[in-house]
Amino acid sequence: MAASTHSVTNQPPPLVGYDVFAADRALSEAVGRHVERDSLDEVREELSSLGRAAGSAQLQEWAAQANENPPVLRTHDRYGRRVDEVEFHPAWHRLLGKGVSAGLTAAWTRPAGHVRRAAALLVWTQVEAGNGCPLSTTHAAVPALRVDPELAAEWEPRLTSMVYDRGPRPAHLKSGALLGVATAEKQGGSDVRSTTTAARPLAEAGTYELTGHKWFCSAPMSDGFLVLARAPGGLTCFLVPRVLADGTRNVFLLQRLKDKLGNRSNATAEVEFDGTWARRVGEEGRGARVLGEMTAAARLDCVLGSAGLMRQAVAQAVHHCAHREAFGGPLAGQPLMRNVLADLALESEAATTLALRLAAACDDGGEQERALLRIAVPAAKYWVAKRCAPLVVEAAECLGGNGYVEESGLPRLVRESPLNSLWAGAGNIQALDVLRALRHEPGAFDAYLREVGRARGADHRLDAAIKDLLTELADLEGVEARARRLAERLALVLQGALLVRYAPPEVADAFCASRLGGDWGAAFGTLPHTLDLTSVVERARPMRCPAIRAVR
Repeated sequence: MAASTHSVTNQPPPLVGYDVFAADRALSEAVGRHVERDSLDEVREELSSLGRAAGSAQLQEWAAQANENPPVLRTHDRYGRRVDEVEFHPAWHRLLGKGVSAGLTAAWTRPAGHVRRAAALLVWTQVEAGNGCPLSTTHAAVPALRVDPELAAEWEPRLTSMVYDRGPRPAHLKSGALLGVATAEKQGGSDVRSTTTAARPLAEAGTYELTGHKWFCSAPMSDGFLVLARAPGGLTCFLVPRVLADGTRNVFLLQRLKDKLGNRSNATAEVEFDGTWARRVGEEGRGARVLGEMTAAARLDCVLGSAGLMRQAVAQAVHHCAHREAFGGPLAGQPLMRNVLADLALESEAATTLALRLAAACDDGGEQERALLRIAVPAAKYWVAKRCAPLVVEAAECLGGNGYVEESGLPRLVRESPLNSLWAGAGNIQALDVLRALRHEPGAFDAYLREVGRARGADHRLDAAIKDLLTELADLEGVEARARRLAERLALVLQGALLVRYAPPEVADAFCASRLGGDWGAAFGTLPHTLDLTSVVERARPMRCPAIRAVR
């Protein structure tokens, strides 16, 4: 037997066996604000059940397996017949089934549906973000299908089902269905006006034959897909079923799977249509408007997904530093590390608070709330998704070399972190959409001002930031080149207003001092040293961690 060379000490235990929902104070408090009292206990228990599953060793193992064994494309069977199927590791199906059964596609049919789903998605993303793609596209497809009541009546019960019914069969024979989306083409990307896929009307009213390609097809093993194609009347939205009603396979020619930076468990494909049967969604020539309904829901999911990744990164960083001893005390209590952790925690809580407020606006559905969503969703999607990658990288650094090792889980978060900034329109698209709302929908900015105005007078830095924002918007010279700056300021002021109203004073004070008052550097860990940073870090601590104590 080899002699023992050393004892393993001062290594933090894995963050496992905890309730991901209940351990997130910002999230659980937001749910308490936005869910009616008579259903709050039910919603909290549902989310805690999901949170306990998300924090379990079993699901964390499934997440690792799904990412270590990415999907594989099978274009043909052993006899040379086309099958165009994507094979996933069993862990993927277990995770996706758990997500469906947790109601992550059922927001449209449940009380407080959007808030409870938003909180659940934020929790679920922390386990494994890849399966969030089919869950999100299915959820976001519902408002697009509702432009055609007959089509919605047929498909919505399947899409909002809490049963994961896998396997290629006609949708009408399944107890639950998923929808993917395929809009971008090689030559156009986000500019769908350049779409070349052609749609030829067939004899049956509302049915067409598609010919063309899509450069990105999300969730290619779904039961159907929303697709843009050029009909005689212009750019039009279509529903393409994977399997036709008679049981035969639709023509859905998968060319290859994308070899992506992250999101490895999930498949993204290139697909070709060659006489593919499709059903029109909405009127000819209104495809972009129909897909706009889906895009708005998908963008909010990008905010939620980013907030989930940020929260998990912060939880891992605080957990590690709370257990790790360095220089005579807990690493989390060292002044400089405490500053870094507090800065990360502020960013995470601001993202969560904003995301849940927008989900609550979806549940409300009133005219003022819809107007707020029109400007706040693209601004939030722009800013929160942009902040995700630098936050996750900084959180990984808090673990030192351990954070660069695959087993820590942080590298997977790092690879995932840029995705939501690209999906449903990259940063410039979001910033320009904010300008579009400002120019053409004056009610949107009025609703925004009413929302931030509720916090006026509570913090002088917030008041000054609102005034500066109004001054900047008074001068529209060269506004397109300033679109990113405007989107950023709109998001930050809204986050500040929400934190002033709802967060503990030490959190609101630190956010307003740094993000709105300008007392902040260009990197995380540059907060004013006079703030109550220990309380900010303590609030972000997963409940299984030791309490944070300052080292003098």
